[in-house]
Amino acid sequence: MAPTSKHVDFFRRKNKLLGGGGTKAIEKQTAMGKLTARDRITALLDAHSFHEYDLFVEHKCRDFDMESKSLPGDGVITGTGTIIDRPVCIYAQDFTVAGGSLGLMHARKITKIMDHAVKMGMPLIGINDSGGARIQEGVDSLAGYGEIFYRNTMASGIIPQLSVILGPCAGGAVYSPALTDFVFVVDKISKMFITGPEVIKTVLGEEVSMEDLGGARVQAEITGNAHFIASNELECFHQIKQLLSYIPWNNGRRPDRYPPTAPKPRFDIEKIIPPEPSKPYDIRDIIRAVSDNSDFFEVHKSWAPNVVVGFARLDGETVGVVGNQPLVLAGVLDVDSSDKAARFIRFCDAFNIPLVTLVDLPGYLPGIDQEHAGVIRHGAKILYAYSEATVPKITVILRKAYGGGYIAMCSRHLGADFVFAWPTAEIAVMGPEGAANIIFRNEIAAAADPAATRKQKVAEYGEKFANPYVAAASGHIDAVIGPSDTRKFLVHAIQVSTNKSESRPKKKHGIPPF
Repeated sequence: MAPTSKHVDFFRRKNKLLGGGGTKAIEKQTAMGKLTARDRITALLDAHSFHEYDLFVEHKCRDFDMESKSLPGDGVITGTGTIIDRPVCIYAQDFTVAGGSLGLMHARKITKIMDHAVKMGMPLIGINDSGGARIQEGVDSLAGYGEIFYRNTMASGIIPQLSVILGPCAGGAVYSPALTDFVFVVDKISKMFITGPEVIKTVLGEEVSMEDLGGARVQAEITGNAHFIASNELECFHQIKQLLSYIPWNNGRRPDRYPPTAPKPRFDIEKIIPPEPSKPYDIRDIIRAVSDNSDFFEVHKSWAPNVVVGFARLDGETVGVVGNQPLVLAGVLDVDSSDKAARFIRFCDAFNIPLVTLVDLPGYLPGIDQEHAGVIRHGAKILYAYSEATVPKITVILRKAYGGGYIAMCSRHLGADFVFAWPTAEIAVMGPEGAANIIFRNEIAAAADPAATRKQKVAEYGEKFANPYVAAASGHIDAVIGPSDTRKFLVHAIQVSTNKSESRPKKKHGIPPF
């Protein structure tokens, strides 16, 4: 069919819109080491899979000379495509168009693709690169943010929501990523903050750089707002693809099963934990010693490292792993690590991912700083999350399991389906040293040789409780297993719990200790 004037007009309009904010704006974007919004979508999605929607949407603002201004796509690109041959919904804010500022039609494009993602049961990926609300549109911009936040909340637990911060994300805009499941940042590029350096200087008289205020490392290491940090945008996109390979496309499905593979021989599980109970080791080595191909995709790696969380596979099936990290603070639970674990547990439960918990901790972190920071309230979050979860829950006690820490780390009493313990497990109210000092205080004080008596009583208490058999005798542990049998027991537990069904009392919702 020969082209008509209408065809020519269509291609002229389309090509103009595809040019974003123009050559100069694009050159400025790339000079900052940033890809354009379209290049980001192309790099992340499978080749030639992107289908764009609402390209011709225009803003409706008529104030402040906005009527004469053309904003291609209103500063955001939306559509669908595939990653690993599976469909996703995606939007990418275009900083070359009015700084990616959010106006009413910009927001409506985003909420439209969000609604589509929920309706079609597809993950939603949002690429944030925006200067914030479009001031010229006033309350309409604020309304747009509110509509997005509402949909983030309604979609929570139905589809996975991923936020990618590839530029500024300031003011009210930060709350959408905070409401999503996973946040990705790139060093030297990502910026997240509520109040910018200029306002802080005006109000508080303090000089602060944007990087120190809300840079990628701040969000990944200090605040915990970011789950993954990358050195460049392409590495970030690889992380997204890795994550999506482990999780299901919506809450009505299970993660895809992969061909089972054996762990790598170099991770000898019998040699990882030192014989001395006070010496640390890396819990990630234990995870790799039992997981398929020794692969472990860690989440929140840079924040609250005394607890490790992430995804692995057992016999081809995705599992969520929570483990105490003896290398950091002896693996204790504190304010941040409790938040970290609880959030991860709730994600796994929402998306049908079995939980494997590896326990080695002396309890909750003591001290006035933790008490004042609310360790009671925060520590209760992990209790709530494990108790609420109805997915298969398998626990392995490796070494220390003392006091409230023993209960919190998915004990039988919080609904664990299977609890296994190594012969090295110590399950008690507290360690032998502290317990002996309390129980035998008078006897030690009255002894001719208090030091020798104390040493004897510590050994006596350890003989009685520093092993898993007392707990096993009470049925709190299902089996005492050798380290080399751990993978076999875990795989079997996952297999037999495939069809697990567990109901909860009818209610509108619970009230977690937020």
